[in-house]
Amino acid sequence: MRLFIAEKPSLGRAIADVLAKPLKKQDGCIYSADGDCVTWCIGHLLEQAEPERYDASLKKWSIDRLPIIPEQWQLVPKSKTRKQLKIIKSLIKQADSIVHAGDPDREGQLLVDQVLAYHGVKGARAKGVQRLLISDLNSMAVRHAMTKMRDNNDFIPLSTSALARSRADWLYGINMTRAYTLQGQKVGYQGVLSVGRVQTPVLGLVVERDRQIQRFISKPFYQVEAVVKQQGGQSPSFRARWQPSKACDPYRDEQGRVLNKGLAENVCSRISGQVALVSKLDKTLKKQPPPLLFNLSALQIEANKRYAMTAQQVLDNCQQLYERHQLITYPRSDSRYLPVDQHAMAGQVSGAVAANIVELNCVVDEADLSLKGRCWNDSKVDAHHAIIPTARKQDVSALDKPLRQLYELISRYYLAQFLPSYAFNETTVELEISGGVFVAKARQEVELGYKKVLPDRGHQQEQTLPALAQGEMLSCIDAKVLEKATEPPKPYNDGTLLAAMTGISRYVSSDAIRKILKDTDGLGTEATRAGIIELLFKRSFLQRCGKNIQATEAGKGLIASLPVSATSADMTAQWEAALNSISERESSYSGFMTPLQQSLFPLIKEAKATLPTGLKGVKVAKPKGRRRSTTAKKITRSART
Repeated sequence: MRLFIAEKPSLGRAIADVLAKPLKKQDGCIYSADGDCVTWCIGHLLEQAEPERYDASLKKWSIDRLPIIPEQWQLVPKSKTRKQLKIIKSLIKQADSIVHAGDPDREGQLLVDQVLAYHGVKGARAKGVQRLLISDLNSMAVRHAMTKMRDNNDFIPLSTSALARSRADWLYGINMTRAYTLQGQKVGYQGVLSVGRVQTPVLGLVVERDRQIQRFISKPFYQVEAVVKQQGGQSPSFRARWQPSKACDPYRDEQGRVLNKGLAENVCSRISGQVALVSKLDKTLKKQPPPLLFNLSALQIEANKRYAMTAQQVLDNCQQLYERHQLITYPRSDSRYLPVDQHAMAGQVSGAVAANIVELNCVVDEADLSLKGRCWNDSKVDAHHAIIPTARKQDVSALDKPLRQLYELISRYYLAQFLPSYAFNETTVELEISGGVFVAKARQEVELGYKKVLPDRGHQQEQTLPALAQGEMLSCIDAKVLEKATEPPKPYNDGTLLAAMTGISRYVSSDAIRKILKDTDGLGTEATRAGIIELLFKRSFLQRCGKNIQATEAGKGLIASLPVSATSADMTAQWEAALNSISERESSYSGFMTPLQQSLFPLIKEAKATLPTGLKGVKVAKPKGRRRSTTAKKITRSART
């Protein structure tokens, strides 16, 4: 018997649907006519043991027993899914061969690997396990994936990376949460201080942004705008902006803005009615290729901008589109690229989009399906590829509005790959007026290209310039001083906070760490970022003010109480880089875990010497209907990220 172990029931059903019929459904599994069997996990069937599992005395929180470092790591069955774990154990004993069909990501790899190890699959039997990578639940895509199964041993580094992350999060979260919760009690704070290597730096980003806004003092600055026209012609006027010379530096701030109103007024009075000489003229044809396809974070950011969806709403709706409706591929992807052989599906996928969204018919008709742009790149794809529509045809008008919006957005980005680049002429004119330099810019559209399917959000019409020649004399017919004011940073919203998490190198204070970070490194993973943000809301560390996200008093107090290493992005960004390095076979499990374990001792020593006075007087609402001990246990479980 060949046994397929899927991560979720929906994936298990998709696999069974392509096996020999008739199918025979049994408790927790499905048999095919030729004897193959499909079973499934229900998410994680196993979880890290709590500290008291290692030592019963650790159930009582004591700062003198920290740090807690297990000598032999233990996994325990989840109580709600214990029955399914037993069913899988029985099927493994009967199986002649095993196919790992976890989701195509780091967590999906570890999830099934741990079940196999827990049930004693080792040696030659473990070496024979095959890996089935499915990103599309439609039958045709599943059949195709089954022709390309790989050796599961190829993914050991990915699984090891996930294991290191899981254990490291346990060590850091359990020890830091216990230490600071106990210290918090000494200043009268009665809540559990959940500390995690990802959630706490994310909270730190928000607290720091709130501080910047609160401390911001607006300052006026001044610009001079000249209104220029060709002499004796009928062409429309255009605007040019003054470029202060080096002599103006004493009157400018570090961003180059002029702070002296008198200086600006003097320039304005000198240029009005004067000749404007075209001293430099540059006209360049530029081409802009279609944007890359979506990974989950990019989709969450764009959907927040367009539709004000939260990160969690995007993830939840995408899971429905993937599992229930089978209209998109695997949504928890961190890749924005497609394998080259997927290009052969372009006709079927675009045809399905045309059938599902009537208004995109004209775009599909115009699309050149032979185009193979930068998104098709095998070197950028491993376990999973970018999120794209599937070849499934379905009346999407019957879907809920958020589902329709996301499906259409994903479809438009896919179709954009088969349209030409957006082409435009960019013209820059430099003018000399009364000894001062003024610059005017304009963009003239040449080819709309992919923007036929991806129109700009809130695009502002740029000015047009008449046909000009270098050395031409123009007239400055008017001039005015524009009085403006510096603005504080904007509060975070779901989209900008996600962008900060994915582009974490901008917030890393250490130049050395910034240098080792890659474009793909960030706070958390594609699968966890939305959950981390929501967790901070559940812990009452964050709150929503309209579309904005702000820290609560408890959140501010927690960050003020912790060492900088716990609240900044440096440490966790370095972790993510190290975990990626493990998955890419560039470093080892022990090379990551040993220094981490050693770092716990000074961290706990520092916690013991610190009283979190920032939380003095801050009250925490107790969860309704739950005993504090139960709540504390659940909070410390979630503290691990």
